[in-house]
Amino acid sequence: MSAAVALGILVIAWEQPKNQNHHYETLLTDSPAQWRLKVKAVLKHNSWNHRYQVQAIAINKTQCTGKLLLSIARDSLSAQLAVDDEIMVYTSATTIRPPRNPYQFDYQAYLKKQGIFHEIRLPQPVFLQLNAARPTLRGRAFRFRETLINRLEKYDFGKAELGVIQALILGKRDDLSEATYRNYQDAGAVHILAVSGLHVGLIMLLLQWLLRPIQQLPQGDLLKALIVITLLWTYAFVAGLSPSVVRATTLFSFLAYAAQLNRPTNVYNSIAWSLFFILLIKPLFLFQVGFQLSYAAVIAIAIIYPELQRLWSPRYYLLRKGWQLLSVSIAAQLGVLPMVLFYFHQFPGLFWVSNLIIIPFLGMLLALGFVVLVLAYANSLPPFLADFYNFLVYQMNRIVAWVAQQEAFVFKDIPFDMVHLVFTYLLIGGSFLLLKKPVFKTITLVLISLLGWSGYRLYQNIALNHTEELLLLHQTKNTVLFYQHGNTLEVLATDTLAIRRYAQDFKMNRQLEVLNYRPLGNFYNLNQNDLWIIDSSEMLPSRNPNYLLLSQSPKINLDKLLERHTPKLILADGSNYRSDVQRWKASCTLKDIPFYYTGDEGAYTFGLNE
Repeated sequence: MSAAVALGILVIAWEQPKNQNHHYETLLTDSPAQWRLKVKAVLKHNSWNHRYQVQAIAINKTQCTGKLLLSIARDSLSAQLAVDDEIMVYTSATTIRPPRNPYQFDYQAYLKKQGIFHEIRLPQPVFLQLNAARPTLRGRAFRFRETLINRLEKYDFGKAELGVIQALILGKRDDLSEATYRNYQDAGAVHILAVSGLHVGLIMLLLQWLLRPIQQLPQGDLLKALIVITLLWTYAFVAGLSPSVVRATTLFSFLAYAAQLNRPTNVYNSIAWSLFFILLIKPLFLFQVGFQLSYAAVIAIAIIYPELQRLWSPRYYLLRKGWQLLSVSIAAQLGVLPMVLFYFHQFPGLFWVSNLIIIPFLGMLLALGFVVLVLAYANSLPPFLADFYNFLVYQMNRIVAWVAQQEAFVFKDIPFDMVHLVFTYLLIGGSFLLLKKPVFKTITLVLISLLGWSGYRLYQNIALNHTEELLLLHQTKNTVLFYQHGNTLEVLATDTLAIRRYAQDFKMNRQLEVLNYRPLGNFYNLNQNDLWIIDSSEMLPSRNPNYLLLSQSPKINLDKLLERHTPKLILADGSNYRSDVQRWKASCTLKDIPFYYTGDEGAYTFGLNE
């Protein structure tokens, strides 16, 4: 155990840039440089940029390593890059910014867990694409998958159906509409759209059934296992070798090998070996949500499913098969439930309905999908088969949409933090052990979990009742103040509609009960400290304020204003033009008055007790 921990610390330390002699960070300066970059992955684009994960090859002709984020402004005349493309750019790399407001998605931390610390932004698609790029296995897989998608697009598939087909079989979710993805999420069936353990497991079962005759040959078990593993990795190649499919294929390769051994083994050893092998090569996978959910589901199924089968074994075939499917779904959901609540703060109560209806037919959908892919690739797909497969996917989408529309069973905005996560897993594990063997230790574990949960909730409620806080947030074209007192949040904004989604998230994370919206005024008194807001109305303060907030780029002469008033702090938010902010900052520097800009430093918390 200690050797494994020491090895884990070693591989994690090796992933850190400071421990890599040739990492690009050792060559970074404040000046622009000539970068040679190789595209490693095409990320989902947004409305403004094409986004890629790239590998640094050289800076100013000095060889280096390390991953970066590349954002290129969208231009209708410029072609998109593909995996393995190499480009040359002359620019600077910037540190990826942390979130500017509390409880926003921390993209900086997310990329850091993937070994990405800097970003290259190109406001115009100006770069030199090189022709001497050497192809990699991942690049070939990416191009093959894109070829398959292009062949499918020639047939009369519906737009929503084609997006689901690409996600279901090829693992590409970029073309899924937001409404379709949300339906699968609310129905508890989003795992169907991610090529991972469910898909690879079904494929392995199908292959083992089809290849049963090989077992009659000499060394047939070993030959069958080798063929199954080879075909699984072939599918991983077709699916683009994404991290999720590589993880799942590695796991089921160990399971396929273990299944043909003639000596006693168990699924836990196979799971442990696959986990060790993956983390030895890619240790940062441990911090990725998909990795955690995948192994939590697999481990829960391995532990809980057999116990559920021992709990009840129906006599009738259909009832027995239905109970088996439901048991798998219940076990997987129990395994991932705390993580789902921690990361996504929602839980689909009817997950078992969508899984019970769709999972039995998912194997057929995958098998028929492979036939459709092969025929489409050969330009030999009969129109009637394309129409039939489109009809099946359409019906699956309808079922998922119906389940998702039962909003009373979709529980959203559930407050859940790391402490809740730990106590919930202890409670689930303790309850399972208690049902299996009710002894003093398991009873104690369940009681400790319940007491810990209750005590933590009591502590949170007491702390909440003594909280009073005022925040100035950063939002483009909007001035927003959040005033929390006890379990109530007052939202003061020039545009309250634009801040409603974030206000709900803030309320949920702070576990507040009351949310009110108010129009923004020009003057507030903060425990004997005055806050004056100068906006486009250009209403100037009548007395010296402690805090002066500049909003909506008011046309004022700040130098003259500072001759009459000397606030202890001047603030500017995201509603102002950056050129105005720079001018105001220079004026404050000359007057030796502190200046705070939310665009650079994030949300500001006022000292109400000062």
